[in-house]
Amino acid sequence: MLKRTLIGLIRSFEATGDKAKDPALKTRYYNLTKDQTWEEIVTIIKKLPGYKLLHEVKSVGEIVVEKKTMTGRVQDITITIVAMTPVKTGVDIYSASRGSLGDLGSNYRTIISLFQEIDKKLSRNISR
Repeated sequence: MLKRTLIGLIRSFEATGDKAKDPALKTRYYNLTKDQTWEEIVTIIKKLPGYKLLHEVKSVGEIVVEKKTMTGRVQDITITIVAMTPVKTGVDIYSASRGSLGDLGSNYRTIISLFQEIDKKLSRNISR
């Protein structure tokens, strides 16, 4: 956690992906159709306090969300949902803080907490 805070002194964004060194930031895969995954994630976001759904572009698989942090900063979050096969979907998250200073690791923590919520709801469908 200290490492994330130190990185966050200078960096104000975080992203997930297949090549992420940190296992917590690896792309998540679910054994659901893209539409099912989309509906579940939109439902989760709408229920989370502090998150505001800005817009959804289903054709390209992007959900854009805004989150206010405890310090009053705003994070812009893009959740990308990609169909890998008709019944397997990949989910990535990109989170960036507005402003010029680092985020002290808050974008990392935001991504981790979002994945925890998504995993909790879709746990039966996680693909390893």
